[in-house]
Amino acid sequence: MPKTIFYARVSTADQNLDHQVAQAESAGFAFDRVIADEGVSGVSTPLADRPQGKRLFDLLSEGDTLVVRWVDRLGRNYQDVSDTIRQFLREGVTIKTVINGLTFDGTPSDPMQEAVRDALIGFMAASAQAQAEATKEAQRAGIEAAKAKPGRYRGTKPSYDRAKMETVQNLLTSGENVSATARATGLTRQTVLRIRDRPEEAEAALARWGL
Repeated sequence: MPKTIFYARVSTADQNLDHQVAQAESAGFAFDRVIADEGVSGVSTPLADRPQGKRLFDLLSEGDTLVVRWVDRLGRNYQDVSDTIRQFLREGVTIKTVINGLTFDGTPSDPMQEAVRDALIGFMAASAQAQAEATKEAQRAGIEAAKAKPGRYRGTKPSYDRAKMETVQNLLTSGENVSATARATGLTRQTVLRIRDRPEEAEAALARWGL
């Protein structure tokens, strides 16, 4: 009988597995099983090398569905994400994302559908890598800015933590507009705009408060 598995990667203490599961369930997903890697970096560790991620290759088979929060959960860069998705699709596994509700069908009915699907995979994988690189650079710049002025007044505590900031960046990268992202995260439009337009400042605020 076909099964549905939700896979989560929780890379820092600021991220929360329960939140990711609740977000998926609120989007209408139901799972037979939840598998998660905690404390694992997606930037440096391929899915097949993660303790729980590698189990997916044994557990999933033709007709099954893999649900992930976003495609960046499945690899560390463009090539890794693309290869992982295509490997599952070749085995007849359908992949669905919570953010934007995308479906990558493992059994397209004609070559044109397959070509469109593969083009979308490439675009989404490239977007995931670009976001990861931009986030890493913003984190570095924010930390350096906070270190440069160690005794400085920290200012108002941010209304977001690192997990929520990541959610904002994922939503915006996947095509959501500012207003929809604000509603989805419970943040103000001004805060979402700050994260989008001045990521170094947003990261510096997190660093100053140790969030």
